[in-house]
Amino acid sequence: MKKFTKVLALILSAVLVAACFAACSKATEDDKQVNATQSDFDYIKEKGKLVVGITEFEPMDYKDANGEWIGFDADMARAFAESLGVKVEFVEIDWDNKVMELDGKTIDCVWNGMTLVDEVKEKMECSNPYCNNAQVVVVNKEVADKYQTVESLSGLKFAVEAGSAGEDEVQALELENTPVKAQSDALLEVKSGTSDAAVIDLLMAGAMIGEGTGYADLTYTVSLNSEEYGVGFRKGSDLAEALNQFFADSYKDGSMMKCAKKYGVQESIIEQ
Repeated sequence: MKKFTKVLALILSAVLVAACFAACSKATEDDKQVNATQSDFDYIKEKGKLVVGITEFEPMDYKDANGEWIGFDADMARAFAESLGVKVEFVEIDWDNKVMELDGKTIDCVWNGMTLVDEVKEKMECSNPYCNNAQVVVVNKEVADKYQTVESLSGLKFAVEAGSAGEDEVQALELENTPVKAQSDALLEVKSGTSDAAVIDLLMAGAMIGEGTGYADLTYTVSLNSEEYGVGFRKGSDLAEALNQFFADSYKDGSMMKCAKKYGVQESIIEQ
């Protein structure tokens, strides 16, 4: 009888363990289904904040004297979050890892003067373009006259932001280049003489180099392309369409252009 009782107990234990595993597996699968079906809009509303991935990039995203993020992109991101009824949080990212940061939900969007190249559009759900831009060559003023054409750039050593449109342009021309973390670092490379030239966004060049800036000895010469900026969300995100509507509304009511004039980018704004 004792032996039979022990066997019965073992059988019951095995059944209970199997039931627990089945329940846990079902719960895990249910969680996955919930996560897969939950829209980004609902996800943002539920957690109460929009996490924006940025790098220091004046006049789009940079810190004021109090350490607060400002700039055309930062101000527009803050206004968009407000329209959703959530707070905004800015997180500095490694630009080369922006897609990984998005997919891992470290951030909810990339809003940092991002060029809408094919690779970006394939891996992100992108907004409509909102700003025109170009990639330009930055050199020391003393030698600027020598570098006014694409052909004249051969032999120069370039500093470029890793994963940027500028890096794409330099590599397409097969020019010697060193990747750095941010466009601001590329300017430092040229200022210090470590690199001969940098390729950065025209909007950044207009705001950060020349007379009255920390880079008064630098200037830009050759324009390598023309491009458009957009905001990137996770692939399939419904927030891209929400932002498109926000852009259309803010363009119509004049608030987008007012913000653009504040940071001197009004001539680059695209009609929504």
